[in-house]
Amino acid sequence: MEILSRLKSAARILLKGDPKKKNRNPIPAITPEEVAEIRQFFPREKFFIFGHARSGTTLLLRLARLHPEVHGNYQAHFFTRQPLLKSLVNTPEAEEWLARKSNRWNQGRDLSPLVLRAAADFILERDAARAGKMIVGDKSPSSTIHGQAVRDMHTIYPDAKLVYIVRDGRDVLISERFRNFVEESKFLSAEDKRIIEDLRKDQTSFTNGARSIFTETFIRRVAQGWVKNLQETENEAQRLYGKNYFGMRYEDLLEKPFDEMSRFWKFLGVKKIAKSLDKSLRAEMTSNPDEEWQAQRNEGIASFLPKGQAGNWQRLFTEKDKSIFKEAAGEMLVKWKYEKDLNW
Repeated sequence: MEILSRLKSAARILLKGDPKKKNRNPIPAITPEEVAEIRQFFPREKFFIFGHARSGTTLLLRLARLHPEVHGNYQAHFFTRQPLLKSLVNTPEAEEWLARKSNRWNQGRDLSPLVLRAAADFILERDAARAGKMIVGDKSPSSTIHGQAVRDMHTIYPDAKLVYIVRDGRDVLISERFRNFVEESKFLSAEDKRIIEDLRKDQTSFTNGARSIFTETFIRRVAQGWVKNLQETENEAQRLYGKNYFGMRYEDLLEKPFDEMSRFWKFLGVKKIAKSLDKSLRAEMTSNPDEEWQAQRNEGIASFLPKGQAGNWQRLFTEKDKSIFKEAAGEMLVKWKYEKDLNW
């Protein structure tokens, strides 16, 4: 029976070719030996900045590259937004090609992680070479994939450094809301659109606690996503990266830019931090390209909210807004020392 089965299988292959796999096996992690090999071709130190959307990832990257040894750009979304870097090889056909036994180049191992690493390294290092800098990184908000982004990054970049910036979730909520308003997002509900129209007519009731700029659905969705992002990202980052993980708060960056950036740059391994960078940092922080863009897009709505500031929530949250947010994310505010307890 076994011989007959093999003959039938051979006949099917002869007539129809090898059967196609429906799914590929998981992409293997890059090995320490492969990392050492690829760094011979791409030697620059790498870092990646993650953070929930509207949490200061762009500002942090702009400040980071003021240092003469550090270059950065955005946002490649190698690991943080579909289709992701791994989509380059994430098919059965790609696996069959890169792991094929007759392919003597692969030395008996799936080449997928090396292909992904080489592609990302070239994108990063090409820019850094033009800038003449030896430390290079990308910033890409990680709001939708959370901990999986850290795991995917570690599969390809176990030797890189991961930076995670956190912002008070209440200000994230407001910033996200006004971005949707300014862009007139296609996801706005009928109630959202009524709020926008009323906001254009008279802003008074939205600033004295009489009326909310939010729907309850919006508060819960963003607050719960903020909590999940913080929980999963920090847990996975500490587990996988240990001392190569650096967490920081947006509000501390605003308050003490030179101190915070000095800690950041030391984490990246720069050789020297000149005191003159303090002046450069403060000058860069006076610019807000996002605010300028929003003003061009929808001045009437954009002017209602001072951009990039900490504590905007205090003048815009109603008592009901506070109650809903506490229920969804209050404990996380305490964990990251935005509040001492839930009595706010």
